[in-house]
Amino acid sequence: MQIEEIWNKSLLLIKEKVGENIFDLWFSPMKMVQIKDGQVTIEVPNRFYKEWIEDYHPNLIAEAVESTIASPVEVKYRFATKEDAALKKMDAKLENRRTKLARKGIYLNPRYTFEGFVVGPSNQFAQAAAKAVSEMPGKVYNPLFIYGGVGLGKTHLISAVGNRVIDKRSDYNVLYVSAEQFTNEVVSAIRHSRTEELKAKYRNLDLLLVDDVQFIENKTTTQEELFHTLNALYERQRQIVLSSDRPPKEIRAVTDRLRSRFSMGLIADIQPPELETKLAIIHKKAEENRMKLPDDVAYYVASKIKSNIRDIEGCLIRLGAHSSLTGSPINLSMAKTILRDFIRDEDRPLTVEFILKTVAEYFGIRLQDIKARKRTKEIAIPRQIAMYLSRELTQASLSDIGKNVGGKDHATVIYACKQIEGKRAKDENFNRMIENLIEKIKP
Repeated sequence: MQIEEIWNKSLLLIKEKVGENIFDLWFSPMKMVQIKDGQVTIEVPNRFYKEWIEDYHPNLIAEAVESTIASPVEVKYRFATKEDAALKKMDAKLENRRTKLARKGIYLNPRYTFEGFVVGPSNQFAQAAAKAVSEMPGKVYNPLFIYGGVGLGKTHLISAVGNRVIDKRSDYNVLYVSAEQFTNEVVSAIRHSRTEELKAKYRNLDLLLVDDVQFIENKTTTQEELFHTLNALYERQRQIVLSSDRPPKEIRAVTDRLRSRFSMGLIADIQPPELETKLAIIHKKAEENRMKLPDDVAYYVASKIKSNIRDIEGCLIRLGAHSSLTGSPINLSMAKTILRDFIRDEDRPLTVEFILKTVAEYFGIRLQDIKARKRTKEIAIPRQIAMYLSRELTQASLSDIGKNVGGKDHATVIYACKQIEGKRAKDENFNRMIENLIEKIKP
């Protein structure tokens, strides 16, 4: 295949994964400029694009290209615009560390450190616990379970533990893994009769970091393997750090003994940041990227983004990318224009589409899946929740709600609402989850 054909096929896979809006904004401006000896070079408009991709979809491009050519690849980036010398030096240093860690099978983001984590009242307890664990792994707070909403810094914090331990204890065997990746490895090990290899990999670690552990809901075999892995590490006083979007008692469809294991150490939550912390995050991020950000723009972003640090960073990356591409300085007028689709105006009524996106993000599924005809439990329950919340929080008619959710009729919406109402009445944890979602939608 020619390079253009490889890239076009890879882009189709990426678009299917992230959805049209994110694809158009971040991936469509990229180009594949070289593929040679297992190394792919991607040209991006500027460093903001590279940073965003590495934060939110670090393996996506490699996986898409690998699926297209049926061969493993390593992705490198180059910038279409000229880079500041100091930023280039910093990027080179981070890339060097990333490569060294990857050679050891450690896929940590080198930018996620304690030094780069802005501390405020909303996260100081979790940060202090994570720091203590990094200083004395296996001796205090084991396991450490950190939970909080989407985009509040859980991945940053558990990665900071990994980066600190690696710096202080170079002989330590460290592994960072998402729960989704762990599940895929369990499935692969069973399929290819390599369960002993899987056990050897995970049960001889000094530090295990598992991100988004709520993903193992309804996955019985994965839960069994994770339980025995955690037991083996705990008995040898090896450190375990877990993250989730909710506390252990609210993770549905996991075994009681696994939920108990999650709760045996210290549970620390990260709350949505208050205005002062958001402003500190914005100014730190701008300083790191040499962005000239006026105070009124910083305040505008901090006051409009209610709860999600990831969205704050997304706003800054978007502003920085636009300023870099056009050569125009950042000001309030430009910010309001560029971010108009990113920031929801409180005066604007809630829409069914916004609720669908929020629910999809909360459950870690794609918006397209909620609108599709899939009937698996992982999709059906979030779909019913989205219809219920749309009826409760918007002025949309039952027919309009059904149309937005993939063309369902009003009878389907009524049935979904009754199902959710019944579950809220019978299940306290489920009711609390619905209340959390309502807080996210109407902060």
